[in-house]
Amino acid sequence: MFSPEVIGILGLVVLFILLMLRMPVGITMVLVGIGGTFALSLAVKHVRFEPYIKQFKSLLWSTMANYDLSVVPLFVLMGYLASQSNLSRDLFRGLEALMSKRRGGVAMAAVGACGGFGAVCGSSLATASTMGRVALPELKKLGYAPRLATGALAAGGTLGILIPPSVALVIYAIIVEASILQMFQAALIPGLMAVAGFILVIALQVRINPKLAPEPRPMPIEEKREAYRRLIPVLLIFGSIILGLGFGLFTPTPAASVGVFVIFVYGIFMRWRTGQGLSVAGMLQAFRDTAVTSAMIYMILFGAEVLKGFFTRAGLPSAMADWAATSSMDPWLILIAMLVLLIILGCFMESLAMILVVLPFFWPTLIALNGGDHVSAADAAYGLDTDNLKIWFGILALIVVELGLITPPVGLNVFIIASLSDGTPMAETFKGVMPFLLAEFVRVGILLLIPALCLFLPHLLAG
Repeated sequence: MFSPEVIGILGLVVLFILLMLRMPVGITMVLVGIGGTFALSLAVKHVRFEPYIKQFKSLLWSTMANYDLSVVPLFVLMGYLASQSNLSRDLFRGLEALMSKRRGGVAMAAVGACGGFGAVCGSSLATASTMGRVALPELKKLGYAPRLATGALAAGGTLGILIPPSVALVIYAIIVEASILQMFQAALIPGLMAVAGFILVIALQVRINPKLAPEPRPMPIEEKREAYRRLIPVLLIFGSIILGLGFGLFTPTPAASVGVFVIFVYGIFMRWRTGQGLSVAGMLQAFRDTAVTSAMIYMILFGAEVLKGFFTRAGLPSAMADWAATSSMDPWLILIAMLVLLIILGCFMESLAMILVVLPFFWPTLIALNGGDHVSAADAAYGLDTDNLKIWFGILALIVVELGLITPPVGLNVFIIASLSDGTPMAETFKGVMPFLLAEFVRVGILLLIPALCLFLPHLLAG
């Protein structure tokens, strides 16, 4: 008969195969969790299947009855209302007016708009899709090289998961029992580093090869003034949410509630004033999309709880942690291997699902490698106590998860942008993202060497 660990490994293999075949994530987790536990009950005497099934009558409620999770549908709704209210277009046009005097300025504006829209969207795929529809036609019309236009937007889409507020950061914080507010604060500097890095990549490319971008065209003064008029309220809305969360002026759930209300009122006002804001049909579509997306997220969370029960009974997380504690391998080498594995998995899996599947294995292992739950920073392998390790690793993990979205051969962001760019070969888009991918590897290396870049704001604002 198979040992519990072998059954757990087989269940993990089946899980990844089904996910790569694009089976719905939540359903896959539930099926593997139930099937794996049933197999364990047949192979191992002390594992009983009946109590495992009986817990389902309360598991769904106990999973969802979490105040911290109430922020998820609010952040999702905020993103959809922003999209339906044309805030993404106003943001891009305003930044385009600011950057129009520079060669490559419109591509830089697209990256900045991705960062701003990602702050209210929280999803990389949605950010890439929305900003692709807004910015790609303008970049094509102006004569930008397809490689630069599609590469910048595919890379800019990855900003959605990190710049607060972010649903993935909320879920990560709940899993490892970290402060959601501190995770948002920790993400600010790395997020701004990403925006600055992408803009620098564009500037270097157009300097080396001016043919990638056209000569800057002067924007008519009236058009520029109108773009600025529309940009100011958008910056106030987005900036107040990001900075308010980042500096601890309010907690996530009230922030999301206020954000939804303010964007809703602004969208209605712009509809009344210009006829281009939030329509009744757009509002209903935002509510429908929010319901579907939130239900999907909650189903994934429920599936993760079911799956966790199976893996715990199989003993995989504890076995991996025990191996790490007794292994002679360098802890830093194991950490880098974890990050590389996350990049590879990110090519095939949705980021939230990957965090929920992989984190129950990685987190106990990291704790063991670092010296235990209550180790001091002086004695820890990574030079950080457990609370700081949660924050630092969370930021690193989310960054590399998103790298998978632009990593060949299966970068989902690249497929989204390529589908919006008629006539641009997929290979050309992958060529376009390579300089941005290199910049991201540099950012990860800097954050690995200097954890203080993640920890500075949480420590400063806590004091």
